[in-house]
Amino acid sequence: MNKIWDSEGYSLNFDFVFKYGRGVLDLLEKDGVKSILDLGCGTGVLTNFLADEGYQVLGMDSSSEMLEKARRDFPAINFIEADAANFELVNPVDAVFSNAVLHWIERDKQVDMMKCVYRALVPGGQFVFEMGGKGNNRLIHTLMEELFARRGYKYEAPFYFPSIGEYATLLESVGFDVRYAILFDRPTPLKGENGLADWLRMFQNLQLSQLSIRDREEIIFETVNTLKPELYSHGVWYSDYVRLRVRAVKKI
Repeated sequence: MNKIWDSEGYSLNFDFVFKYGRGVLDLLEKDGVKSILDLGCGTGVLTNFLADEGYQVLGMDSSSEMLEKARRDFPAINFIEADAANFELVNPVDAVFSNAVLHWIERDKQVDMMKCVYRALVPGGQFVFEMGGKGNNRLIHTLMEELFARRGYKYEAPFYFPSIGEYATLLESVGFDVRYAILFDRPTPLKGENGLADWLRMFQNLQLSQLSIRDREEIIFETVNTLKPELYSHGVWYSDYVRLRVRAVKKI
């Protein structure tokens, strides 16, 4: 996925990603865990949180824009640029943590990513993560597909939102034991009166960038107005998130 991120805008308007990510850490069984890889670390906020908690941390991301900000904000932490589906660590870690990243990896590269994570872990090491799950942003994606088609475009969402069964099966095929998995609705508040429009420009820019400026702005306008009855409440915009949280363990 060749997405260029606005790292400053991401940190300013979508800090809910980091805040919800701290809850994912509750899945981690902390006894004996000293070293953690933050896979898809973005701007490094959660990597720094892990460092403050006393862990030896390594941040990894494929976005040079995100890593530039991470290194600037947290110079004491080691960040590396690498593809989540094609990496190796010199020294294996006790845990791999990932938040709001894995759904950006193409379906046909998911097993490659899992194999990389498996190799990166010590025996008994933990893989804890949250990602978009089945039904994530269904209202938004369904409407945008319709609006694209009306204008002669094909809408292809670059996301993979699996069910529990589907994803657990993939993890087990690599050798993981899946110890915990939950799929749940999490309507997520967005910042500001233009919250949904800003969300579309940040997270749907790959699809929107293929359109003319006029079509792009029309689709954003129509999406916002059509979904307002369902995604706007008491002065706050929401995104219709469905999340998948999992804890898997590398077999000893």
